[in-house]
Amino acid sequence: MVAKLKRRFPLPDLLRVVGLARSTFYYQLKAQQKPDRHAALKELVHRVYHEHKGLYGYRRVALVIRKDKLVNKKVVERLMAEQGLKSVVRPKKYRSYRGVVGKVAANLL
Repeated sequence: MVAKLKRRFPLPDLLRVVGLARSTFYYQLKAQQKPDRHAALKELVHRVYHEHKGLYGYRRVALVIRKDKLVNKKVVERLMAEQGLKSVVRPKKYRSYRGVVGKVAANLL
């Protein structure tokens, strides 16, 4: 926002209104111009996630990727969160107890 208004208004005035330090403004401006160092890994995470129909969480996705290249599970977890990828939690199978139920103890209190 400040970068767009920079042509119409003096930069020190804009930064004062926004409450942003000049060094912070230029730091963020420079950071936006850097290439994404995890771009290829993001694509790989996305592909592995959809190959397994969203059933794999970050641990299993990281294990699949680790077969080919070295990657930290925390990086995979962060990249999945940035892309909004969450594993589908499958419902638990119903398991009922069959047989004779034991005797319930009497309440002695």
